[in-house]
This record gives sequence, structure tokens and C-alpha cells, in this order.
Amino acid sequence: MKVHKMLAGKGDKVMTVRADTTIATASEILKKERIGALIVSDDGIKMQGILSERDIVRGLVSHGEGLLNMRVAQLMTSDVKTCTLDDNIQEVMSAMTRGRIRHLPVVDENKLCGMISIGDVVKNRLEELEAETTVLRDYIAGRA
Repeated sequence: MKVHKMLAGKGDKVMTVRADTTIATASEILKKERIGALIVSDDGIKMQGILSERDIVRGLVSHGEGLLNMRVAQLMTSDVKTCTLDDNIQEVMSAMTRGRIRHLPVVDENKLCGMISIGDVVKNRLEELEAETTVLRDYIAGRA
């Protein structure tokens, strides 16, 4: 399966936040939307970075409660790993696991067009395995 098929099923909504947003505001968005990462983009198209819950926790250890008044640009990860619409999900899952990446922005011609999480990838794989199991059971039972 390709990334574009996964996005067709889950949707292509991506939550973004401006680089000058406070960490407190970004944290509220993460909580409200029940997501683990925000793309940092001033125009919603070109990525400047990504801010994850992991970045915030690490920032809290380094900066204490003063972190909440810092700007997203001061804490975000600038070197963002991405995937494309045509990437194979198996390869993406492997890269996410190797790189310990939980959220992967999807880009097409350098434009942001979606986001997948390790949870999305695992869910997809479980659905594939369930479908394969059903086919095999039907075959064994002579229903195929």
C-alpha cells in the first residue's frame, strides 16, 4: 500500500502552528486536537519544522516552567524527516521505527499534504493482517 491510499482513508488534515506561537498555546492545540505533533508553518504549505510532545517534554527538563512562554521556533525540530504520497507503507514503517519517529509529514512537490503517525501505520498493518487471515480462513474452510 502507498501513503496516498492511507491518507485517502484517514484524511489529509494537518494541524499547523506559526513559529512565533508560544509553547503554551501550541500545547493547548495538541491537547484540544488530541494529537502528538504540530507542523510549524507560517503559511500552512511550507514547513519550517515540527513540534512534538517529545520536544515539549525535553524542553521542560531543560527550561523549566519558563518553557511555556518560549516561542515554537525556539523548541521545534528543524530537520524534519518526510515521506511522499508514492512511498510504500512498509518502507515508511521501517524508516519510522529505525529513526524512532512518531510523526511523518507527507509532502508532494515540497508542499505539505498530510501527516501520518506510527499509530496510523500500525493500524493499517493490523487491518492488512486481519484481511489476510480472513482470506486464509475462507480458503481453508473451502469458501473461496
